[in-house]
Amino acid sequence: MLRRTRNRRKPTGRSLKLPAIRWRRLGTVLGALAALGAAAAALAMALDRQVRSVSVAGSFQRVSPGEVERVVKAELHGVGLLSVDLAAMRRAIHTLPWVDAVSVQRAWPRGLNVLVIEQTAAARWGDAGLINTRGELFAADPRHIPPELAQLSGPPDEEPAVAQRYLAASGRLTAAGLRMTALRLDARGAWEFDLSNGVTVRLGRRQVDERFEKFMGTALKLVTERGEEISYVDMRYTNGFAIGWRGSSAGHAAGREGGRNA
Repeated sequence: MLRRTRNRRKPTGRSLKLPAIRWRRLGTVLGALAALGAAAAALAMALDRQVRSVSVAGSFQRVSPGEVERVVKAELHGVGLLSVDLAAMRRAIHTLPWVDAVSVQRAWPRGLNVLVIEQTAAARWGDAGLINTRGELFAADPRHIPPELAQLSGPPDEEPAVAQRYLAASGRLTAAGLRMTALRLDARGAWEFDLSNGVTVRLGRRQVDERFEKFMGTALKLVTERGEEISYVDMRYTNGFAIGWRGSSAGHAAGREGGRNA
């Protein structure tokens, strides 16, 4: 018998063909990119020109515009308008005393616009410090301290707490016709404040907010009417308060009820 043999095809490997590179088109694209890069570099060089003018604006009372301009010119270091570091310039200006906020913007083609906002002093701190309206100690040794500001004092790092209490209480006292001239927090945590009529109000360490409210509701009228006769008001009593009258060696107490707390 004859056997039929099948023709078996040998497997053939398929070759991976890479796409043809269109060198001409690639060269055109690369050339265009190079041209764009060169144009951008040329434009940057054209814009990065030496700064010729510096405009300084703001409501100046403690800061000198001349001081600000000198800081700006020192930060330029010969760099152009486009390459100047505006953030570094703002930080440098912010180191000047009484500077609170700074804005620096480029003014094309060859200028800078600087806007300076000064600090607003709310009170004195310690012997020579100043605290702003946010309760921040912004000057440890200022050249000028407004004498009309209240005197605040307290342990180190307690400036925000003392300033916050002062800002909260002084406005209410002013509305009632009195002015706070000093606020003190001692090392034990006890609070007291002085009024412009010479009266000292003692709040102690506990329930300070509640005692201040009690002062506003009960003792305020007497202090307003007879403040020149009163040396101190002690609010550290459970019910009521005590008054020390001027001219009394022992400090005569009045209006007192209940025991005194710290």
